[in-house]
Amino acid sequence: MSAHDQLLVVIDPVARRSDGESVRIAKDVLCGGSEAKILLPEGPEDFARALARRGSRRPVVVGDDRALLRAVALLYRDRWLGNGALSLVPVGPAPAIALAHSLGVPKGAVAAARAVLDGSVRRLDLLVDESDGVVVGDLTIPAVGSGYPAGAGSLREVWRSLVRGLARPMPAPLARPHRLRVEVDGVLLTDLDREVESVTIRAVGGRAEVVVRPAHPLRPGLLVEPLTAKALTVTVAGPDFRYRADTTITGPVRTRTWTLRAGAWGLTLPSATGT
Repeated sequence: MSAHDQLLVVIDPVARRSDGESVRIAKDVLCGGSEAKILLPEGPEDFARALARRGSRRPVVVGDDRALLRAVALLYRDRWLGNGALSLVPVGPAPAIALAHSLGVPKGAVAAARAVLDGSVRRLDLLVDESDGVVVGDLTIPAVGSGYPAGAGSLREVWRSLVRGLARPMPAPLARPHRLRVEVDGVLLTDLDREVESVTIRAVGGRAEVVVRPAHPLRPGLLVEPLTAKALTVTVAGPDFRYRADTTITGPVRTRTWTLRAGAWGLTLPSATGT
């Protein structure tokens, strides 16, 4: 049996609790078509140790977007992703696996597991900050009071806040713009003398696509033509701000630089879409 057929299947504990039937189906398909070693970590530390024991086997994560992002971050810091590829079987409620599907991973445990066995590797870009933090999807810097609780560490806390809000009417928080300095490849896009509603950064076609939405100087909330740019490095600085990288809210920080790493990681996708 070739090394391609030797898999290290790491099943996230959240997936086991949320949808045991999909996990069972994924295991059956993967074990039926490969020599698969199954690991059942109980938490983040076990998850990291499981990936570290991959040897020459291809790592496969069975779990939601958080499990995918955790694996990408760990393998990137291990400097393995440059040549290796990760496979994923998404398991969880639709909002929790939206990122996986947006990347091209099939819906349904059977289709996703078959893609692991028969698919091909597609190289994807990453945004990486100076602390080796990685961003797979979107990165956003929301205005203060734009709906994210102070000190929130993840979208789970945001979700809980929304649920509580449904239970009892609460006034909508007033969004207050930021004063931020945004540089793209060393060129100033906006400075501290101009308030902005939000900054969005995402990897698109080998470049970081930056969209800055300025605040209207007289009528808050009125749309203003956004400032856009494409670059390899983006630096944001200013008074304490929080940012959301994929599913995690980080901060407050006063400066952060993200660098586009083209083709920094590989994801196994169905052959029809993996080029």
